[in-house]
Amino acid sequence: MKKILLLATGGTIASVDKNEGLVPGLSVEELLHYLPESSADIKIDGKILMNIDSTNLQPEQWKIIADSVYTHYHDYDGFVITHGTDTLAYTSSALSYMLQGLEKPVVLTGSQVPISFSKTDAKKNVADALRFACEDIGGVFVVFDGRVILGTRAVKMRTKSYDAFESINHPYVAYVNKHEVKYHWKPMPATKPLSLNINLCTDVFLMKLYPGTKPEIFDCLKELYKGIIIESFGNGGLPFEGRNLLPKVQELTENGVAVVITTQCLEEGEDLLLYEVGRKVAQHQVILSGDMNTEAIVAKLMWALGQTDSIAQVKEIIETPLAGDLTLKSVEID
Repeated sequence: MKKILLLATGGTIASVDKNEGLVPGLSVEELLHYLPESSADIKIDGKILMNIDSTNLQPEQWKIIADSVYTHYHDYDGFVITHGTDTLAYTSSALSYMLQGLEKPVVLTGSQVPISFSKTDAKKNVADALRFACEDIGGVFVVFDGRVILGTRAVKMRTKSYDAFESINHPYVAYVNKHEVKYHWKPMPATKPLSLNINLCTDVFLMKLYPGTKPEIFDCLKELYKGIIIESFGNGGLPFEGRNLLPKVQELTENGVAVVITTQCLEEGEDLLLYEVGRKVAQHQVILSGDMNTEAIVAKLMWALGQTDSIAQVKEIIETPLAGDLTLKSVEID
């Protein structure tokens, strides 16, 4: 019999209806009470880490979750983390960087409808997550609506539908159908021993570019943040006519700010060398994001800045695939 630790953090799955709207309020014992009988052949222990809406969940809570997995790692065969859906993909990415060398599954799940409601997706999602947590596989995964997604590749795409999450620029790991797990592929086994590294620098800003962005905005940001992620257009270029952003990007990099260029397009990633607007950016010491999703970039940049003050080393960390977050060919430069 597999032994699984369920770590509860709140979210819709644990919410109750109050005058101010849905609010996380169920205890971990109440969550376990709603589980289907099909989970009876698994030994499940529960622990509540926090009981908050994931909108309020901060990077400091990522550390608590990672530390809890690490502390109990040798006592269990797998881990299930119940989590609000809104920031679940940020947490799954962060855990992928903070917990390396995993030889057991760490599975995040949640729901679009509270588990106590009659038409809920929570029971299926938790049952599927528990089933996958029994697999002999290592890594961080998101299990939702029967789909198993690598932790660094999950993105919430829908606010209400049960199939809320998609795997971006990467195939699903597997599908869970009741007791059966059907794999599409399996991650390679860990080559290093388990390690916990929760050093983060949260001085990271995410900017979504739009036509008309003022260059002067960067003057405000460079004193507040050590890393800036720019979600640009298409393949990742920046405007250099009219409101020219390039001199300000150069100022940022010369002042030791890590600047990551990504794209607002969800699929296929950036390619700065394709157009003139991209090549002019690539002349500066910017960091390329390849086909990483924004949630993974945010978490990885916080983690990278927590490891070193060297922008060259941060660039190397971001541009090197880790936990399956990046297709290497996307950042190769001829």
